Amino acid sequence: MTGAERAEEEFRALVKRVRAELGTSAEFSEFERLLALVRSREGGPPARRARRDELAGILVAPERPLWAREIAAFVLGAEGDRRAFETLILLLNYREPVRCATAAFVLARLGDPRTARAAAALATNPLRTAYALHPVRLLTELRAPESVPALLATLERLLAARDHCWPIARACVEGLGALGDRRAEDALVAARAHDRLRAAAHEALERLM
Repeated sequence: MTGAERAEEEFRALVKRVRAELGTSAEFSEFERLLALVRSREGGPPARRARRDELAGILVAPERPLWAREIAAFVLGAEGDRRAFETLILLLNYREPVRCATAAFVLARLGDPRTARAAAALATNPLRTAYALHPVRLLTELRAPESVPALLATLERLLAARDHCWPIARACVEGLGALGDRRAEDALVAARAHDRLRAAAHEALERLM
């Protein structure tokens, strides 16, 4: 599957999810108008710029529903328009995992140099550990200079904590294995002592060799 095909598949899933959330005829009408704007690709560069500007306006307009901003941010981000960055980061830190996953997908393709720093800040925030899964996975995909230090800091904190938050700890272990950085060796050895992390840590250590 090409990158464009994957993006189209993700966008279809987003549209299907949003449609299921709509509760009134007014919301559905707004949804249809937004989709018409998204799909209007005719005209030259001025028309395309106007379309992107209108989508960007949705991101900052007062009282626009979250789903409208999510759709606009997805489209702009997939097209490389960095005006989507702040909304996508907000969604990456949202309480609904499906929205976090969609935002992470777009951020990985946006190419904004701020992305890794923002994802690292979210992943390492001890007050937001429950929402750190997709920032951790995004850091792994980005392979940025911030990735290994952030995953290491998060994993070491979770290993020492009373609540290990196993899904996040496992994502850190898997990410460090994928990144293959020898700085992770001691933390992965420590993770191997925990039953719920042992298999993932063993595999990650093998990838460091």
